[in-house]
Amino acid sequence: MASTPIYKIVFFNQGQVYEIYARQVYQSDLWGFLEVEEFVFGERSQMIVDPSEEKLKNEFSSVKRSFIPLHSVVRIDEVEKEGSCKIIEAKGGAGNVTPFPYPGLAPKPKSDR
Repeated sequence: MASTPIYKIVFFNQGQVYEIYARQVYQSDLWGFLEVEEFVFGERSQMIVDPSEEKLKNEFSSVKRSFIPLHSVVRIDEVEKEGSCKIIEAKGGAGNVTPFPYPGLAPKPKSDR
């Protein structure tokens, strides 16, 4: 008997990379958006608490459905089981590769102190 699939969604949000897990992912009726429903978070009985996962739990605790712009999505994977949700600072300009301009990844001006 097949269980309900779990999807790992990685996307940009305000200069950060979000990695979340959900049971429902599909193209929205709103043009240019992805709909994500039934968020999945790790068990709260763990001894170690990850601050970024707790931040995501609080941010999405009362959210029934989230609409993510398609141009913000990096990757969607179907996985066997959920992992820990993460928020990672996006670092652009790695090496000699220049990323396509994206408002959330605008380079920060260097300040002379």
